[in-house]
Amino acid sequence: MNVVTMLDELQQKALHDPDIKKRLLNTAHTKEPITEFCSVCRNLGYEIYEMDLICAGEEFHAAMKRSTNGGGENSPMLTGEDDFYELFMASITHTR
Repeated sequence: MNVVTMLDELQQKALHDPDIKKRLLNTAHTKEPITEFCSVCRNLGYEIYEMDLICAGEEFHAAMKRSTNGGGENSPMLTGEDDFYELFMASITHTR
């Protein structure tokens, strides 16, 4: 299972289980949020490590850019556009 699939599953679990959501959201308030997030993921049975999360975001963003305008997209990356941690946190923060 790839990182994107695992994050999708975790998102669904977080949206339906307040305890999981709280555990994941609390990682934002730690000294090393991504490290703590990955630790919580592994405790929940998802083998996600820091570099896996970072690389997945960068690879996803690069693939998206290559798919536009015949692969010649030269627009600058927006802040956080490839940050799966921040995108994940936003997705579970702004939902009920």
